[in-house]
Amino acid sequence: MRLSLVDVGSNTVRLVVTDAQDGVPLPVHTAKWKLRLSEHVDAQGRISEDCVGRLVEAVAAAASTAQQWGAAGPLAFATAVVRNAPNRLEVLRAVRTGTGVQICTLPGEVEAELTFLGARRWIGWQAGPFALFDIGGGSLEVAFGRGRLPDFVASLPLGANRLTREFLAAGEEPPSTRSVKAMRRHVRHQLRDVAGRIRWEGPRTAVATSRTFQQLARLAGAAPGREGPFVPRELASCDLRRCIDILAELPAAERAKLPGISAPRAAQSLAGAVVGHTVMKLTGIRTVTVCPWAIREGVLLRYIEDGAAWWSAVVQRSDDARPAAGAPLRIATPPA
Repeated sequence: MRLSLVDVGSNTVRLVVTDAQDGVPLPVHTAKWKLRLSEHVDAQGRISEDCVGRLVEAVAAAASTAQQWGAAGPLAFATAVVRNAPNRLEVLRAVRTGTGVQICTLPGEVEAELTFLGARRWIGWQAGPFALFDIGGGSLEVAFGRGRLPDFVASLPLGANRLTREFLAAGEEPPSTRSVKAMRRHVRHQLRDVAGRIRWEGPRTAVATSRTFQQLARLAGAAPGREGPFVPRELASCDLRRCIDILAELPAAERAKLPGISAPRAAQSLAGAVVGHTVMKLTGIRTVTVCPWAIREGVLLRYIEDGAAWWSAVVQRSDDARPAAGAPLRIATPPA
């Protein structure tokens, strides 16, 4: 069967069209629309009306593209930037009314669970009990498990974009040593209990997902993305510490010239590096394996393995995605 998925993140709306062959989501087509939602929120986290309109256009384009590629209506979800917005309900209803696509806002713990599943399928059972770290724009997801799904998950408000807004003042480029130290103290405090749990579990393997970790690994010397997903990539704590020193000395425009650091993520790359290094240091993990599969693959795998009933249950539990009374609701279910 052919499936499609839409992921509304802090920076982009991504469409993935896959063929579920032998239980594996094989990519057929991908597309993305750069909206940078996180840059268009006010001090309370509300998404602007103009940005909501552009989000509606992007989701409509994604649904149309999926249809052109022969896929059913997309499984659609949004991460922290929408989940935490005070006007979340208005945003979701605007998208549903304008496109017919219902977007679910997944709790951070569910994001961690699904990302763990994607990483487990990619890394395999030889990894043994492993810890997972995923740095998003709005949150950090941490998980640990011995099997298909994690035994422990946590979602912390330590996203790279969030911390950049909170601690690295606009116009202060490069950021002051004082600002970076304050951010690091905050990250340490937030991570204390979760890091203690991971140390107690003693994972055999540590896995890092997300574009943030991929770009930092490239900056530290890992193979570029053009060499494909099957090239092993690792990131050592000591190399990540050196990345922090490099990034902290440069304004965002100069960071974007470094290997692996893209212009849209340059401003938040320092915060991402601080979070990554701190979580590795506090958990006692020296090296992480950078995994190309994450939450999108986790959603697709869970759908393939557990069926449409699983996704329907996710939709029903997502109270904030339910329509207002009398509003039309269309959820396209891919054929079995």
